[in-house]
Amino acid sequence: MNSIAYFFSDTHLGASYIDDPRAHEARVVEFLDSIKDDAAELYLLGDIIDYWFEYRHVVPRGYVRFFGKLAELADSGVKITWVVGNHDVWLRDYLSSEVGLKVLYGTTEVDVLGHRFLISHGDDVGKRPFGQRLTRFLLHNKVTQWLYSLIHPNFTWWIACGLSTSNRVNRNPQTEQRSAKHCIELLDEFARDYATKHPEVEHFVMGHLHSARLTPIDDKRSICHLGAWIYDYWSYARFDGKQLTLHNHRKQ
Repeated sequence: MNSIAYFFSDTHLGASYIDDPRAHEARVVEFLDSIKDDAAELYLLGDIIDYWFEYRHVVPRGYVRFFGKLAELADSGVKITWVVGNHDVWLRDYLSSEVGLKVLYGTTEVDVLGHRFLISHGDDVGKRPFGQRLTRFLLHNKVTQWLYSLIHPNFTWWIACGLSTSNRVNRNPQTEQRSAKHCIELLDEFARDYATKHPEVEHFVMGHLHSARLTPIDDKRSICHLGAWIYDYWSYARFDGKQLTLHNHRKQ
C-alpha cells in the first residue's frame, strides 16, 4: 500500500542555462519513477518549469516525458498538488484537466497523510523587499497577464528566458549565498511565528531559495527548505506519516 508523501521544487525544467535540458528532464522523470511504488501524495512546490505561460487554447512545447510520468502517477492513484512559483506562475487548467493534478496559488495549509502542513513556494511569505513584492504583484495581476498575452509567444519566450538566464549567470555566488541565508532566516521567523498562532500545523515546507535544510521548531514540528535541482544536489523531502526527512537524488 502506498503510504509516503514526497515534496520537491525548483527543477527549472527547460532553463536555457542548463547544459543538457533533455538529460535534466530525464533525471527528474527517473526520480518520479523511483517513487511510484510507495508514493501516496506528491507535492511540487513551484518553479518546476523555468518558464510557462499558458494561453487559453495553446500551451508551450516540451516536457512530454515529465508530464507523461506525472499522468502515470496520477492514473495510479497518487494525489498530486502543484503550487505555482515565480517562474511557473502562469499555470492555468491544462495540467489539472490533462494530468489530473491540483494547482494551488500561494501559501496554503493542507492535510498530508492526516497531518497538517503549510506548503509554499516561499516567494509570498516573510519580510520581503519592496522590489520583490512589486514583482510578485505584477506577475499575478490579471491586467498585466492579459497585456503580456497580447505579445506574440516567440517574443514572450525570448524575453522570459533571457531574463531568467541573465538573473542566474550574472549572480555573484558569495552575494547569493549571503542573500539566501538571510531570506531563510526571514522565512524561518515567519514559520515560527505562524506555528505559535496555529499549533495544529506540524510542518512547514517551502522552495524558492535553492538551499536544502531541515530545521526543528520543537520535538514534533519542523521547517523544511527543499533546495533545487539545478546543481549537483537534487533534493527532496519525504514524509512517512510520522517523520519528515530530507534526501538527495544525486547524479550517477
